[in-house]
Amino acid sequence: MRTKDALKRLYILLTAGLLVVCETALALYVLNVYYNPQFRTQLYFRGHVLMALIFISLLIFSGRVFGGLLVGLRKDTEVIFSHFFTLLFSNTAYYVLMVLQSLKFPDVLPLAKVFLLEAVFSSLWIAMLGKGYRKLFKPMDVLLIYQRGSAGELTKRLSSRTDRLNIIDRISADEDMRDIKKKIDSHNTVMLWDISTSKRNSIFKYCYENSKRIYSAPNISDIILNGAEPVNLFDTPLLLTEANPFEYEERVIKRLFDIILSLILLIILSPLMLLTALVIKLSDGGPVFYRQIRCTKNAREFSMLKFRSMIVDAEKNGVAVLAREKDPRITPVGSVIRKLRIDELPQLFNVLKGDMSFVGPRPERPEFIKKYIEDMPEFSYRMKIRAGITGYAQLYGKYNTKPYDKLKFDLYYMEQYSLWLDIRLIILTVKILFTKESTEGAKEDVSAPGIDNNTGS
Repeated sequence: MRTKDALKRLYILLTAGLLVVCETALALYVLNVYYNPQFRTQLYFRGHVLMALIFISLLIFSGRVFGGLLVGLRKDTEVIFSHFFTLLFSNTAYYVLMVLQSLKFPDVLPLAKVFLLEAVFSSLWIAMLGKGYRKLFKPMDVLLIYQRGSAGELTKRLSSRTDRLNIIDRISADEDMRDIKKKIDSHNTVMLWDISTSKRNSIFKYCYENSKRIYSAPNISDIILNGAEPVNLFDTPLLLTEANPFEYEERVIKRLFDIILSLILLIILSPLMLLTALVIKLSDGGPVFYRQIRCTKNAREFSMLKFRSMIVDAEKNGVAVLAREKDPRITPVGSVIRKLRIDELPQLFNVLKGDMSFVGPRPERPEFIKKYIEDMPEFSYRMKIRAGITGYAQLYGKYNTKPYDKLKFDLYYMEQYSLWLDIRLIILTVKILFTKESTEGAKEDVSAPGIDNNTGS
């Protein structure tokens, strides 16, 4: 198994490495043929080496952020889509460097042609090498150990990733431990799913002792401990979990980052926001903004701003109603601004005011929070920090993702926070905005409220 894992890593590394080399060669070609003669001080060998290293660094950095170099590990279409943003980010930064070098705005068309050529080449490369990966490395055979009747739910989830994992055997954690150990002995990979802590610990230790690969679904305590700080007070290791997820300096830095970025974006996007406001007003004469009561840090209620995308009085009875696909309450203008996510832009004012942050748990309605806490008391943990426009749950959760799983995403973010993580998630949000799933409404069979941003107007 170790040899196979090493070969997988080598395959992915070579695939990504050759792709980066080819795209760097194209970038250097257009630099040397078109842009270099326009520079005030032309580049020679060392200059070209430096620009090559910069472009490689940009590709690797953006590739790690967007996941555009994970050939074989993700679906080909997803990697191609991610690599498109990798190239877009890298070539844009590359063009900015050439602007600084030439002290003017050189013609962007040559670089745009190279960008399109890179995009076509990378798409073919990823599709071809992704197919090769799946031929060489078959899905991993997995033993599923479950509890509380959760096997069917997990099997349904894994059906979309049969290229990575294949459940070939399963056993309930409620069975006799001797039977469970016999099953484990005959498999290399084990998945522990929704098992009580005491039972899971015994099974986990046995798997680890026998060098098995272990996939384990964490519970709330696991995620919180994951962010704990090791402390050495005496001759026994300790883990310290603070009452506040963020240190004082982290709170200050995060707030300064929110203020600066919200101001910059409000200035840049003000023409678009004014145009949107004008179109909404002219379309039906109703109010431009829609205000909805949501909760942020310490369950404090605030009025969240959005551009109105539904008819006036869409919730005239005062009862929260989820937006659905082809919802008749959505206006023609609202349909467009929802698809383009323009309706969310006024939340920049909420960020500037301090009601929200750019990254954090999605703010929920008070009535939804009350319902969740009744069934899941841990839901209140996510209100230890400011609510956010984007975050782990918003990026990786889906409309049918259970609130408990979204809570895990939110808590993971809180425990792993860093300024770099905020920047990474904001960059990833740009990519997610272009995926269909992030803009579609809830299905008709959704009966319970979800942590989403499509309720109301």
